Amino acid sequence: MASQLDNAAPSVHGVAEARKLKPQDYDDDVPDPIDPREIFDLVRGINDPEHPLTLEQLNVVREAHIDVDDENNFVRVQFTPTIPHCSMSTLIGLSIRVRLLRALPARFKVDVEIYPGTHASRDAVNKQLGDKERVAASLENSHLLEVVNQCLADA
Repeated sequence: MASQLDNAAPSVHGVAEARKLKPQDYDDDVPDPIDPREIFDLVRGINDPEHPLTLEQLNVVREAHIDVDDENNFVRVQFTPTIPHCSMSTLIGLSIRVRLLRALPARFKVDVEIYPGTHASRDAVNKQLGDKERVAASLENSHLLEVVNQCLADA
């Protein structure tokens, strides 16, 4: 069965420490803009569709590849597939997008894309992930939605 996987033996990386909360983090009167670490914390625990590992453990998502402009309501996550021909890239990107759309206030525009130079079909996958109608249609597919929800089960 393992020979059917795109990447049967992925490299496993360490995970970042949990964010240490400060007293002001609990104070609703203190402005708390969304930052790259907060976005990273939302997506790091997403399960890989092929392996019993998280996107953080596989180094697919990294805090350094997340851009946030809280003032202008914009979030961009660039992810790195484990191999240049990963057939799961669109599913991974869709899982990241759905996680953020479910967790962030509706005011945010969310872009999810493959990090430059890390996937052979980067432009095609990015086009799919950036097309709102295509994303919405894919989430109407009950099987695909079930797979996405499995990826998000522990996130």
